[in-house]
Amino acid sequence: MTETGVALRPVYEDDLPMLEALTNDPRAAGTFEWHGWHDPHFLRRRWAETGMLAADNGMLMIELDGQRLGFVSWHKTRTGSTSYCWNAGLVLIPEARGHGYGTEAQRLLVRYLFAHTQMNRVEASTEAGNLAEQRSLTKAGFTREGVLRGYGFRDGAWRDHVLYSVLRSDLDVG
Repeated sequence: MTETGVALRPVYEDDLPMLEALTNDPRAAGTFEWHGWHDPHFLRRRWAETGMLAADNGMLMIELDGQRLGFVSWHKTRTGSTSYCWNAGLVLIPEARGHGYGTEAQRLLVRYLFAHTQMNRVEASTEAGNLAEQRSLTKAGFTREGVLRGYGFRDGAWRDHVLYSVLRSDLDVG
């Protein structure tokens, strides 16, 4: 828990309807997170198999005073022949956007990953047009590294992304 009251916790089975809406409903997902319809049972199967916490990926719920606001997620990404980093993301319910909750959730996720894994880097990217997420990542302690041209396909077009990262040495963690 933080001074804002934002906390992360594991995914419970009764969270699945919200997660399915945030990933498979264009209104709930929002402009930058809507990537088309997909298997509506994917998350339920993943939860049954791993509880959303596997060795190379994971998902945690974001809460504020017991109210679900969305989720953070991460997956292992290769950075070299023998090296990897975490790639992180988040999705908030529409009502939670623009209040700083996502910034705090990303801060908490970075601290969690550095405290419980040996990875040295957490990275995140967002569409170049998603200025709110770029501000959020900067406030959460990420450093802007550059533009990835033609990186993501959404809504019929290839879109540029902006890459951000946090290194273990950027934080005061053990």
